[in-house]
Amino acid sequence: MQKIKEFVIKYYEGLAYLFFGGVATLLNLVVFALFQAMFGTAFAAGIGNVIDNIICILFAYWTNHTFVFRSENKGRAALAEFGQFVSCRIATMVLDQAIIWLGVSMVGPHVAFAVDNGEIWAMGVKLFSQVIVILSNYVFSKLFIFKKK
Repeated sequence: MQKIKEFVIKYYEGLAYLFFGGVATLLNLVVFALFQAMFGTAFAAGIGNVIDNIICILFAYWTNHTFVFRSENKGRAALAEFGQFVSCRIATMVLDQAIIWLGVSMVGPHVAFAVDNGEIWAMGVKLFSQVIVILSNYVFSKLFIFKKK
């Protein structure tokens, strides 16, 4: 039991990032699926993906600030941190949107006919995109936003 505790303490930040990143990714995929079911794949892959990302950016900031990097910034420093976080996440949101657009709109019509009108294909593209986004977000968060002083 002591070894597990030592492992968690030693790798807390990475483990917490994986856990809360997983929760944020699950939230992202669930909201995407809900938009897809309610409004169709075109909406989910377009404006729905932007709305989805905004929801997840706010959730991710709160979890990263509070639990992962345990930021102690308050007031103006916290506001600056939030601004940097949102700026970086907007960059990865653009990356996500580009991957979704390429995968769903450009490649999808050529391959999606084999899988349920493209809904499964679109979810697969979204999942692939999330892997790229998670890795990019960790680098941005670790190196630029929540860097230790």
